[in-house]
Amino acid sequence: MPTYDYICDSCGHEFEAYESIMADPRTECPECKLPKLRRKIGPGAAILFKGSGFYQTDYRSESYKKAAKADAGSSEPKPAAASESSPAKSEPAKPASGSGGSTTP
Repeated sequence: MPTYDYICDSCGHEFEAYESIMADPRTECPECKLPKLRRKIGPGAAILFKGSGFYQTDYRSESYKKAAKADAGSSEPKPAAASESSPAKSEPAKPASGSGGSTTP
């Protein structure tokens, strides 16, 4: 069921009402009780699913999904063949410098 926005021309009270599509528009303002209530004309936006169980990407078009798969395939890391073919060179261990070692005469 959609949510409709209402405004009262008499007192200016605005509110949202959760109503069936088949329901007649309300006419009486809940604040001032005068029959000056009217539905606001909205932009006609798409259905928005709210809550933790819905994601924006759940309802994407097929062309968007194909483009996303192609983009994901091109961004995979390539193997580094040059670094694996030559082993790393190791340097000989250097003696520790400092005052805590033995000295030769």
